[in-house]
Amino acid sequence: MAVYKLFPEKDSSIYSEFPLMNTGVDSILDVSTFYNSLSPAVSRFLIKFSQDEIGDILENKIGNSNFQTNLKTYIANITGLNADTTLEVYPISGSWNMGTGRYTNSPQTQNGVCWTYRLSSGSEAWPNTYNAYVTASYSGSNIGGGTWYTGSNLGLDVTQSQVLSYSSDKDLNVDVTNTILTWYSASNSLGGFINDGFIIKQSNEDEFIADQNYVTTVKYFSVDTHTIYPPQLEFKWDDFAFNTGSSSNTIINTSRMVASLDNNAGTYRRGSVEKIRVNSRPQFPQRVFQTASIYTTNYYLPTASYYAVKDLDTNEFVIDFDETYTKISADSESSYFTLYMNGLEPERYYQILIKTNIGGETLVLDDNYYFKVING
Repeated sequence: MAVYKLFPEKDSSIYSEFPLMNTGVDSILDVSTFYNSLSPAVSRFLIKFSQDEIGDILENKIGNSNFQTNLKTYIANITGLNADTTLEVYPISGSWNMGTGRYTNSPQTQNGVCWTYRLSSGSEAWPNTYNAYVTASYSGSNIGGGTWYTGSNLGLDVTQSQVLSYSSDKDLNVDVTNTILTWYSASNSLGGFINDGFIIKQSNEDEFIADQNYVTTVKYFSVDTHTIYPPQLEFKWDDFAFNTGSSSNTIINTSRMVASLDNNAGTYRRGSVEKIRVNSRPQFPQRVFQTASIYTTNYYLPTASYYAVKDLDTNEFVIDFDETYTKISADSESSYFTLYMNGLEPERYYQILIKTNIGGETLVLDDNYYFKVING
């Protein structure tokens, strides 16, 4: 099984209240509603990932395997969530320039995308007439705010949403596989539309409400954050294989077992691809007559075995257990899984966890499986 993460090449928030302001290098992505004494206002954010990198993953890593892609952003702050708020995710129609502005700049920076313009203030306004499958939304004189696709000529559903409620997870995590397929088809002249990124907004029912009681501030970390929580596009695919060949090793059948990562180097360079091998054996092996040490015999983990990766400082999963996409494979040597280090923040320590099911018991093994990712 494999998980591969991409980070954005650009992102920015746009504000109806400040229609010419660019915030391209802000550390926050803002998708909020506001209300002052004059009128309601909203913010939305745009985010784009490299199509060359997406194509490389689909062609050279995933191949013909089944896969899923999720857009993930991490909450920085949220207030005013006294009712359910729906965030909508659409593929953008039209190129845009990130710019170099921040929300706090005075005077405003206007050299990139804003509410009214795609490229910079006074140049290339967001259109108010649309091609097939394209729409926009604005209120009164707030013309602009981006344009986006609500369908495609491939018949794929490219609109996604997530409901934020008082008790729900506030991180944005939506399945955008259909949009990725549509972009890839366009890059190969097979229909679809080109990759101009995603726009994230609150639903039409939540935006531009002239009521202070319905103001909801939702802020996520941007690619310019100084934290470990930049947005990401997470690819997961099924490359599970249990091909042991002529190996005489057997599948371990006792829950009283130990497992080790004997080829764990402890330090890996960001961007490397590592095959992590899992060696297992019974904790109390049966007494048998043989000429070799019983401790040199390796056993395979059962097919219902999975891996996960935690950030050691925050204790948060950066790759969670997934019964489809983090399944542990096996070859003639041992059980193993492939770990792509590009999606892990450098200069941090991580812990690998192994989950397996033996005889109806579910075991989670975390016996000092630590490693560090470094720049290189």
